[in-house]
Amino acid sequence: QVQLVESGGGLVQAGGSLRLSCAASRSIPSIHVMGWYRQTPGNQRELVADIRSGGSINYADSVKGRFTISRDNAKTTVYLQMNSLKPEDTAVYYCNVHVIATMRGYWGQGTQVTVSS
Repeated sequence: QVQLVESGGGLVQAGGSLRLSCAASRSIPSIHVMGWYRQTPGNQRELVADIRSGGSINYADSVKGRFTISRDNAKTTVYLQMNSLKPEDTAVYYCNVHVIATMRGYWGQGTQVTVSS
């Protein structure tokens, strides 16, 4: 079992920045994907960005050029640097780890990001 703890959400004005962090409770099996998703009321959770254990990165078109996903060398913490925030970025952001070998996924509790206009 992997527990994920997120931090860094909050209220920011449009154009501002926030950095989200997600720490795993233990090391993650070697082949995995760590990512950030977001969800607004009445909508499905959507991928924001993810990073594979081999290093490849994927971004949603809506955040390309503004958000940056990264991780620590131990691959137990993943970050999401969010710049040039827009009101439409307002959502609950969830951290996710997907272990390829077991096809199991783990979610954090979510952190609220609110961008005021």
